Amino acid sequence: MSTKVYIVYYSMYGHVEKLAEEIKKGAASVEGVDAQLWQVPETLPEEVLGKMSAPPKSDIPIITPNELAEADGFVFGFPTRFGMMAAQFKAFLDATGGLWRTQQLAGKPAGIFYSTGSQGGGQETTALTAITQLVHHGMIFVPIGYTFGAGMFEMEKVKGGSPYGAGTFAGDGSRQPSELELEQAFHQGKYIATITKKLKGAA
Repeated sequence: MSTKVYIVYYSMYGHVEKLAEEIKKGAASVEGVDAQLWQVPETLPEEVLGKMSAPPKSDIPIITPNELAEADGFVFGFPTRFGMMAAQFKAFLDATGGLWRTQQLAGKPAGIFYSTGSQGGGQETTALTAITQLVHHGMIFVPIGYTFGAGMFEMEKVKGGSPYGAGTFAGDGSRQPSELELEQAFHQGKYIATITKKLKGAA
């Protein structure tokens, strides 16, 4: 029986989605792991998104809260708003009260990834504040720590991410995830999928 890892994200301009795609590749590289991409619902009306110059959403399926119960592990991704997760993802988590009441996510591993506009925009605070959501569900937070090796100590190139998880800098929106940031995302997917598989096997 395969181990299911869900990569659940919100992406307004595509930066988080690019990381999500690499995380999926990393998770799927682990034998016996079925990695799936999901988007959370948009909460802003089309008119507002248009004024924000947001591109159309991709065809990745929209997840419902109850579908989270089907997965063995998760990687949650979102852009940062003032150093915390975007409201769209918070709204989705706010709708998981039924899962909380029945403790269906308790004991499941979860990682976090993110995109910020600048180096001081919340690469660590976004993940740190998001952990509260996992705690209330009894989920197991899986940081990548320094398992990415030398890539964690890159000082010559601009690189997002931290021991909390993979990340990227969007700047004014024109900057796309770098090769090193994408490699870190792949690593995170593989790392969390490996741990999820071990935990499921030990259950």
